[in-house]
Amino acid sequence: MSAIEINNLSKNYGEISAVRNFSLNIKSNTMFGLVGPDGAGKTTLIRILAGLLDPDYGTVLISGRDIKKHPHIIKEKAGYLSQRFSLYTDLTVDENIEFISVIHGVKKFHKRRDELLEFTRLIKFRKFLAGQLSGGMKQKLSLACALIFKPELLLMDEPTTGVDPVSRREFWMILSELMKEKLTIIVSTPYMDEAERFNEIVMMNSGTIIAKGAPDEIKSLMNEMIIEIVCSPVRNAYKLLRENLENEIQLFGDRLHIEVRNNETLDARIKKLLEENSIAVSDFRKITPSLENAFIHLIRDKIE
Repeated sequence: MSAIEINNLSKNYGEISAVRNFSLNIKSNTMFGLVGPDGAGKTTLIRILAGLLDPDYGTVLISGRDIKKHPHIIKEKAGYLSQRFSLYTDLTVDENIEFISVIHGVKKFHKRRDELLEFTRLIKFRKFLAGQLSGGMKQKLSLACALIFKPELLLMDEPTTGVDPVSRREFWMILSELMKEKLTIIVSTPYMDEAERFNEIVMMNSGTIIAKGAPDEIKSLMNEMIIEIVCSPVRNAYKLLRENLENEIQLFGDRLHIEVRNNETLDARIKKLLEENSIAVSDFRKITPSLENAFIHLIRDKIE
């Protein structure tokens, strides 16, 4: 049985379709990613799964039971982390976990709380007010609260947005450890580098699925290779190559990515163009496509 079955789900805000005819099965005991830019519909979908929004059409089944007909199934089986910190800033770490334990009817929570504080590296901060914690620590406290009643399903809406890089990496290490507990984890993220960590993902745009599968499967949807060029001034190079090549060109910080078919030889032409226009090249190589390359490629194909 799937952990979650979503059938023809739609949610509109006036004339805006946040989620459109969305169908998806998510296996149990997996880390699943909802990946896409702002406005893709990720938060709306997570909030529907958490029972915080009603869809306009369609159904959601958790462990085979319709959450509209059996709303208690969400409280029994699902923990939820929202984008924004939603715990009490004037309670301590310990007190917040105790409060959530009472809400879920967990009576003997003390041992479980100590285990979670150790697990999330918050044991030294248990007497701190939640409002005194850093962004990363607040997210770890939210995670501890979501896990206190041992849910089967964990829903997280962009949990690392606004979190510093070190805390972000530590948070993902904690999530990886959680997979040993046979937990189904569903995470929304706009970060393509995070998408590499999932067992399976859906790439979303404008409320619909544009690709589904393991990260490597989605990258393989591109038949192209990527020429990566590190050069300066990079924006001049970007404009120059856009004007002279028909290939898709993407700008990433100090480097350019140019899509080329496997049998296409553009190296000499590109190098000549850059040299003739006094653009210094410090690195020029072919790389396999990233998920970000694949996402942009798939979006362009949809538009065309």
